[in-house]
Amino acid sequence: MAAVSIRHVGICVADIERSSRFYTGALGFEALMGVTEIGAPFDTLIEQPGATLLVQQLRCGNVTIELLGFAGVEVAGSAERQPMNRRGFKHMTLEVDDIETAVQRIREYGGAVHPETRIDSPFGPILFCTDPDGVRLELMQKPA
Repeated sequence: MAAVSIRHVGICVADIERSSRFYTGALGFEALMGVTEIGAPFDTLIEQPGATLLVQQLRCGNVTIELLGFAGVEVAGSAERQPMNRRGFKHMTLEVDDIETAVQRIREYGGAVHPETRIDSPFGPILFCTDPDGVRLELMQKPA
């Protein structure tokens, strides 16, 4: 079998600048580049003829996410948190030094905290938050 590795994970966002501030400010992601505008032939690849794709790559540790925004095409879909039993990408787990500090910063940068999901597990405290577009972020506190 050929070698496979994940280069990045793409997340469609309604406001790329807001989402970039959220991930860098609230969670400490590192911006790998500025927001880049990409047109043809990528409009064919993404099946949005004539659209300009706005891309912002961010790194956390050795994982890269790619925020995807659009110029000339409306971003569709709900920003509501989706149930875990619905098909598709469900969450990203972030290990944090202090869950309470992370929760505070997530709120400050426009994310939502879902305290009803909090558990004290054998791995330490865990709870779900969402980014400004409703993407689930599982916060897991590092063991002491």
